[in-house]
Amino acid sequence: MLELLAENRCFGGVHRRYRHSSTALGCPMVFAVFLPPRALAGEAVPALWWLSGLTCTDENVMQKSGMQRRAAALGLAVVAPDTSPRGPEVPTDPDGAWDFGHGAGFYVNATEAPWSRHYRMGTYVSEELPALVEAELPLTDRRGISGHSMGGHGALVTALRHPGRYRSVSAFAPICRPSACPWGEKAFARYLGPDRARWQEWDACGLIAQASERLPLLVDQGSADPFLESQLQPQALAAAAEAAGHPLTLRLLDGYDHSYFFIASFIDDHLDHHAAALLA
Repeated sequence: MLELLAENRCFGGVHRRYRHSSTALGCPMVFAVFLPPRALAGEAVPALWWLSGLTCTDENVMQKSGMQRRAAALGLAVVAPDTSPRGPEVPTDPDGAWDFGHGAGFYVNATEAPWSRHYRMGTYVSEELPALVEAELPLTDRRGISGHSMGGHGALVTALRHPGRYRSVSAFAPICRPSACPWGEKAFARYLGPDRARWQEWDACGLIAQASERLPLLVDQGSADPFLESQLQPQALAAAAEAAGHPLTLRLLDGYDHSYFFIASFIDDHLDHHAAALLA
């Protein structure tokens, strides 16, 4: 059951925030959705699922990207989940670190205690929340998926792990090889345990070699991103895609950084990429 928290008219459509009780995560969760004018007129529409990055919530993309204008014109909904389970019952980093725990679920299904009780974001974003919103809101089951940074990792991995569930995928500055970068190594060691072979089940570079579906990937990366070499490693994704023969458009955009200024500059390109598949 959805509890409406807020509603704002926007470009002829509507932005809403909802709360619901998540079985997968064992806690209440908040998410946002933008419904275009067609949906308000009674037409079921396809949706782009947006996964946000470290420390973010549903509010970042809805307030900073400017995606509503183009989504309204195209007739696409946008669904923005939170980035992790939250609440006093949900464990987090004991030292209050920003890159683990609350706000840093990494879109995996944790297997290690105490994280495995709540940190099942993989199941939440790919199964539980889509089933709920498609039953309660005017959305079809035609889905695209995108995201930023940790959420870009989540978008790539979620699409690769679930062939046939999405019709399009893209990412902004994704963490391309989390099993071999500081952010990912910290999170995976705690959520998934010490066996690095198991980490490959949640690593886009590991998954792409065995993918049974070849959805074209659109990835944008700013050349002035301070995390480019140490954390994001798009060259590893390019090498994995080339080796597997997987279609990838990787754009290195001169002078852009890791911020939502970068995302706002190119979000229309991504919406058009998804619309070509979702509205065909």
